[in-house]
Amino acid sequence: MNLNPVLTAVTDRIIARSARSRGHYLDLIAREKDAGISRPQLACGNLAHAFAAAGEDKAAIRARRAMNIGIVTSYNDMLSAHQPYGRYPEQIKLFAREVGATAQVAGATPAMCDGVTQGQPGMELSLFSRDVIAMSTAVALSHGMYEGVAMLGICDKIVPGLLMGALRFGHLPAILIPSGPMPSGISNSEKQRVRQLYAEGKVDRERLMDSEAASYHAPGTCTFYGTANTNQMLMEVMGLHLPGSSFVPPNTKLRQELTRAAIHRLAQIGPNGNDYRPLGHCIDERAIVNAAVGLLATGGSTNLAIHIPAMARAAGIIIDWEDLDRLSAVVPQLTRVYPNGSTDVNGFHQVGGMPSLIGSLLDAGLLHPDILTVCEGGFARYRDMPHMRDDQLVWEDAGPSRDDTVLRTPAAPFRKDGGMRLMQGNLGRGIYKTSAVAPERWTIEAPARIFEDQQAVIDAFKAGELDRDVIVVVRFQGPAANGMPELHRLTPTLSVLQDRGHKVALMTDGRMSGASGKVPAAIHIGPEAHAGGPLSRLRDGDIVRVCAQTGRIDVLIDDAEWEKRTPATGPKPGFGTGRELFALMRDGVDSPERGASAILAAMDHMAEAEGLS
Repeated sequence: MNLNPVLTAVTDRIIARSARSRGHYLDLIAREKDAGISRPQLACGNLAHAFAAAGEDKAAIRARRAMNIGIVTSYNDMLSAHQPYGRYPEQIKLFAREVGATAQVAGATPAMCDGVTQGQPGMELSLFSRDVIAMSTAVALSHGMYEGVAMLGICDKIVPGLLMGALRFGHLPAILIPSGPMPSGISNSEKQRVRQLYAEGKVDRERLMDSEAASYHAPGTCTFYGTANTNQMLMEVMGLHLPGSSFVPPNTKLRQELTRAAIHRLAQIGPNGNDYRPLGHCIDERAIVNAAVGLLATGGSTNLAIHIPAMARAAGIIIDWEDLDRLSAVVPQLTRVYPNGSTDVNGFHQVGGMPSLIGSLLDAGLLHPDILTVCEGGFARYRDMPHMRDDQLVWEDAGPSRDDTVLRTPAAPFRKDGGMRLMQGNLGRGIYKTSAVAPERWTIEAPARIFEDQQAVIDAFKAGELDRDVIVVVRFQGPAANGMPELHRLTPTLSVLQDRGHKVALMTDGRMSGASGKVPAAIHIGPEAHAGGPLSRLRDGDIVRVCAQTGRIDVLIDDAEWEKRTPATGPKPGFGTGRELFALMRDGVDSPERGASAILAAMDHMAEAEGLS
């Protein structure tokens, strides 16, 4: 199948835009392979420190005769998604010895949960935790002790952060190893119903607590298709997982054998073998485009509109929201997984999952088939689903979807486009996820009501002040203002207003959760209000038009009057919950379209000073 011409054109656009920065990145990892810190270059004292506690692997590490795998883990036992990782390091060491390799825990990264911090002060650390994770990964790998990297991470900022950090050591091969989703709990429709009843004051906190505990109830990733599971899809469609491994449940024989197979494969693709596959070459412009296609085809989390540019930049690749918009015009939506449907990721996996999805996109010419993957046999192998047969791990062609209410082909999609629009106008530039919004609500024109935090929205709702057609504007929520916390607490409130028959939309320079649902929302709007962006000039009662049909976000006001307005001043950053420790990141962060990263912005400044950008 020939590649879709728009896919080719967007890829060529990214390659041309990235030529200089990508070239410098490839030069960097080539130098690091040849002259960077590595075990053979370590002095005896350095090396002795590094293997002192290696037990039965000490002799092999000392002799440098075996590949040594660095494990970077995000384990903690508060997060359901990361709790299964507690036993992985000891298992990985055994699996490495089976193929003559060794493994050590190189380091750990923080792993905070947006589900726990939603609506709390700690959410203001969330996006910047990605930079911390990237730096933690770099610290872990800086010892020069490893010839390969096994990355253990699942959720929102963890996977992008791990990849951003590891890409600075892109001469090493790397595999991401998932832990899988928890079993399905109560239906997502029931969970949403109780949340809305609580927002209306019709059920009490204890009833809400019972509902939430029946939904999030066991080890494993949350089962809705939010940012965490969008990350897993992304790693598979870029070829950094083993085929079909994203949504295999934890604590099963299949899950363990996939981890074993990943470590065995990592030992085969090291720099001293015949199948060297460095991470920095696996992640190229084609892989980044595949990531964008996967996001669009599955109606994935809008958070990835920030994370994909950040991960790409770490490899010298520049992608913007216009690229996503162009791809969205030709990439059809092929899945209906909650919040875009009633089925969760377990149901998606059971009907064919990632292998069926990838196969159908390849057949339609909507994925680059020639990316360098971690798997032997290339990207064609990602059509295969793993199974246990006679106590052995095998892969078989997944074939087509077994339920077209959950997963379809490009020939008969749920939607003809990918459901993500670039929004532009006199109010700035942002993103709108159309895939979860009914088409009759794509255009909303109504008076604006201005807020500067989400609690104020909830208070106004409870006071009856929003029981009308309204565009709720929540500003001073960008990365430079307060770290860009998610505004997921607003979803039930705005859903109630919409269900009452009102025309409702949200506009913000902040983020919505990967679990955001049916309410129209123009988000990530920049320049952000904190920098004097257009949202800072809005006033209560201004007529605002949000139109996903045309991709416009505008205030309907005379140009001369608009220009005379003085930008509002936002609230001061908060102290407490560690927020003050992240002031340097707020001061140095760049725009969401570039990835909203302080460390990448600083890295670019260094490159510019050296004439490398």
